Order: sequence, then structure tokens, then C-alpha cells
Amino acid sequence: MKEGIHPEEYRFCVFKDMSTDYSILTKSCAPSNETIKWKDGKEYPLVKMEISSDSHPFYTGKSKLVDTAGRIDKFKNRYKNLKK
Repeated sequence: MKEGIHPEEYRFCVFKDMSTDYSILTKSCAPSNETIKWKDGKEYPLVKMEISSDSHPFYTGKSKLVDTAGRIDKFKNRYKNLKK
């Protein structure tokens, strides 16, 4: 391993999938400004994720449409006057 390029300050932190509320406690050096109370009663830094193994179609076997920016509504409004 190359010296001096890897972080040294790993700490426990919670990663939370915002689309399914799935959370996991693991060690990380990811930056975070928020904290969350975990099942053991302690507070840990919170890192929010949009997708995880709990919501990704590859792992779940289901296709799930996540529309976070209203793209579907914009598309429908743009093309609502077209004839079939």
C-alpha cells in the first residue's frame, strides 16, 4: 500500500437509504454534518444515500422508479397535447 494517501480517522457512522429508510452502522471517514441516534442509544454521524443494496434493482430484483426532481411530471406536461 502507498504510504500517506489513506485516511487514518475512521469512526462509526450510520448510512441511511432515504428512499427505503434502511440504515446500517459501519466504520467510515465520510464527512457528515448531521447525527442520528442508533439502536444502542448512542449518537453517530449520519450519511444520507439515495440508493443502497436495499433499494437497488440489481439486489432487489424489482424495478423501482424514483422520481426525485419531478421529471416524470415535466415529461407528461410537455407531451400531453400530442395525439396517440
